[in-house]
Amino acid sequence: MANPLHVHGLGLVNPEGDLEWKEFGAEGKYKVGRDGVRAVLATKDDKVEFIVWDKHTLAWIRSSTGNSAAYPLHSARIVKPIQGILMDLDGTTVQSEEFWIYIIERTISNLLGNKRFKLKQSEIPFVSGHSVTEHLNYCIKRYCPNNTIQNARREYLKIVHSELQNLSGDLKHQHLFKPAPGLKKFLTTLKNRGVKIALVTSGSYEKAWPEITSVFQQIHLGDPREFYDTIMTGGNRPDCCKIGTLGELEAKPHPWLYSEAACIGLGFNWANRGSVVGIDDSGAGIVSIRLAGYAAIGMLTGNIDSSGLQSLLAARCYTLDEVLQFIF
Repeated sequence: MANPLHVHGLGLVNPEGDLEWKEFGAEGKYKVGRDGVRAVLATKDDKVEFIVWDKHTLAWIRSSTGNSAAYPLHSARIVKPIQGILMDLDGTTVQSEEFWIYIIERTISNLLGNKRFKLKQSEIPFVSGHSVTEHLNYCIKRYCPNNTIQNARREYLKIVHSELQNLSGDLKHQHLFKPAPGLKKFLTTLKNRGVKIALVTSGSYEKAWPEITSVFQQIHLGDPREFYDTIMTGGNRPDCCKIGTLGELEAKPHPWLYSEAACIGLGFNWANRGSVVGIDDSGAGIVSIRLAGYAAIGMLTGNIDSSGLQSLLAARCYTLDEVLQFIF
């Protein structure tokens, strides 16, 4: 068996571990053994490749739209006491992934004219944790290549509007969006200890707001805008449909949502980033946190293991109580 390799930003990586070792990376731009490249490591969902040199590592993010990008992978460490938490929405704060996967399935079902259409369990890492555009692009290429992303997005939004019509602020949809176990204790403990909290999601404002307002009603924490120090969403606001904030192509696994939440939303200096920790349950989210320069805690209720991203984690947790024990 080959010896473990020291990777800048990751530490020792075992060839028999979670990441896949490749000869070429970044769509053939880099080759192991050429121009100082020591290794090319890929996540199991093939969304991200790490191009490894002696003293630096680049993360190459593959986009289904053709707009790929590269970012440096920084080392990340935790410096206690923790002063800031960057927290994902779907799967980490709210149990809602099944609902949004159901929306994706309905969208493709309608495009195909096949009411029995279902995604396979092995496909969940490709339709969970990334942006809606990435999810739909994956399904179009696999199941209906003659269709377009524009048609798919229109169908998706029509279904979302139908499902969520008049639901915001109404407790009757508790079955759709449930708080993660221990959420109220977790959030109030952070507040009581003076930790700043950011809610960070790749989902659009229109998608995210019914979820978080529903959950806050269920756990009696009032208005999320008053509770959180900042809330970052992807995509466009419904009242600002042509002038968006962060577009979907820059969402997770790109670093910008978590970067903006920490530096602008919470006001932390990036050079002192060790006191800020990110929490996410998706492979895309973990990559986003790490590329933003922060240590990442992985919630193992999502697709982190199936995406092959254990090497990027500072801690692996099943519950928010475990997260509290780790950070304090």
